Amino acid sequence: MRTTRFAALTVTAVFALAACGGGDDSGSAASSPSVSGEASAGAHNAQDVSFAQGMIPHHQQAIEMAELADGRAASTQVKDLAARVEKAQGPEITTMTGWLKSWDEKVPESMPGMDHSGMDGMAGMMDSADMGKLKKASGKDFDSMFLTMMVEHHEGAVEMATTEKAKGEDKAATAMAGDIVTAQNAEISEMKKLLGEN
Repeated sequence: MRTTRFAALTVTAVFALAACGGGDDSGSAASSPSVSGEASAGAHNAQDVSFAQGMIPHHQQAIEMAELADGRAASTQVKDLAARVEKAQGPEITTMTGWLKSWDEKVPESMPGMDHSGMDGMAGMMDSADMGKLKKASGKDFDSMFLTMMVEHHEGAVEMATTEKAKGEDKAATAMAGDIVTAQNAEISEMKKLLGEN
């Protein structure tokens, strides 16, 4: 029994080492770190951990907000934006979860309709009262409320990602942070135009 267990552990260890790959490999995974989700278990710091642990619930709330648009939004532009938010941020949550597991760090719990009240200090997060108002709104009222809240939410994400770019060590994490800054700043401009602010 012990021999079988040892053999299984050895095989697992070999696969784990193979999955980590050599640092000198210049293959496709290295050329697109934010897509591959690969992160080195050694080349990261506390900022990288903080970024992933904070951005996961931040993204989860953005997706929760975006999902509301389907049955409530009047504008096709708002619906389209919401769909893009879901499409972009879902895979990023999966990637960041993988990093935290590889770093042996705690992964934030995710539950549909989760209570974000403990995240009030996080940049751009909506409280339960805000989310409640958004869920009750419909039509043009929803569109206006959604865009206003999502601008604030995106601005918070950009702030968090900018800090990661400046202080993070993991190349995949800082690359994703750069992608978030670029994509969400563009969406902020788009949303402000829809709100008539630009």
